[in-house]
Amino acid sequence: MLDPKLLRSDLPGTAKNLLRRGYILDEAHYNKLESERKTLQSKVEELRHSRNKKSKSIGKLKATGDSIESLKAEVDVLSSDLSSSEARLNDLQAELKSMLSGIPNLLHESVPDGTNESCNEVVRTWGKPRKFDFNPKDHVDLGEELGLIDFEVATKLSGSRFVVLQGHLARVHRALIQFMLDIHISEHRYTEYYVPYLVNDESLFGTGQLPKFSEDLFSLDEDTSLRLIPTAEVPLSNLVRDCILESKNLPMKLVAHTPCFRSEAGSYGRDTRGMIRQHQFEKVELVHIVEPQNSYDALEQLLSHAEVILKRLELPYRVVTLSAGDTGFSSAKTYDLEVWLPGQKQFREISSCSNCEAFQSRRMHARWRNSDTGKPELLHTLNGSGVAVGRALIALIETYQQKDGSVVIPDALRPYMSGIEIISN
Repeated sequence: MLDPKLLRSDLPGTAKNLLRRGYILDEAHYNKLESERKTLQSKVEELRHSRNKKSKSIGKLKATGDSIESLKAEVDVLSSDLSSSEARLNDLQAELKSMLSGIPNLLHESVPDGTNESCNEVVRTWGKPRKFDFNPKDHVDLGEELGLIDFEVATKLSGSRFVVLQGHLARVHRALIQFMLDIHISEHRYTEYYVPYLVNDESLFGTGQLPKFSEDLFSLDEDTSLRLIPTAEVPLSNLVRDCILESKNLPMKLVAHTPCFRSEAGSYGRDTRGMIRQHQFEKVELVHIVEPQNSYDALEQLLSHAEVILKRLELPYRVVTLSAGDTGFSSAKTYDLEVWLPGQKQFREISSCSNCEAFQSRRMHARWRNSDTGKPELLHTLNGSGVAVGRALIALIETYQQKDGSVVIPDALRPYMSGIEIISN
């Protein structure tokens, strides 16, 4: 959530920044609400002061034996007016909060202009896509011919956008998770967490999924207010909700492996083939909780940690900076890692690393105590995939496929495969 003080002090500048995203801030409506709020706020304070002053006078009159009926009548009128004014003020504040909760984060000045993903800027590439002496297959054909990927039975079990993995491929999927966790914990010094897969609306509001993206979430029945997590970013970030952290305990680097659940609202007809866009998938998520002055250094570090996974697996990738129109709701700046998929002959996103600055912290009331001033200040939060497991699996089997349809296990994963070096029929 944006700082209300910023909107009050520089509404045109805020609107100009948001327009880079294509978001049009209704300045007239905001000014109308804010003007009425200020007027009512002053009125409420004046009425409260007058009522309290006259109430004290009633006590003094009682002591002298004078009549208090006229003064009591005045106090009753003031109390009635105060009650109705407070009610209206509460309504206005709720309306302003609702408006603010739907406004995306401001963009960092380094974010490139552009309306969509075609305007994203390539920062660097790593590795060279493998040259095949045969026509490479995509993961669907490879997996089905090996008898280890089954979309048909998954549809029978759950519907479209689900998959069943089995045998050695299911083991590779599990090995990828363990491999990523081991690197991030042992080498990058993250603290591992096991977190709930069901969270409340307050948690989803804190990280920005609610209220704007409710259609993307899977909810339980109407008698239960819990929803399935779309990413471990939600429970991990909310660990510091309503907290004041000491500077000596910062930065915090958190990692968790969880399933992720997304309804994929609005993606009808997109990536319907294979595992690219699923209702349920696995992810190893990285979250940084830092002091504001360090957050952009933390963003570069977070990105480098995700890159290590792809380098160790020897999967060619590129880093792109998302353009203004492609940057997510809560993010001030985002890098995407895009891995090369030989079966599709294109780069596809496998990780997003974002700096949300104070946007989520303001929603979560997450603060740290500045050791110089002794005062609580808002934290900065960052999150990134380290990385999406299903897409890593896709890239792996497509990159390491052989002409006979077998798949070689990359060296980095072999310690997790009990000597299995190749998957074949």
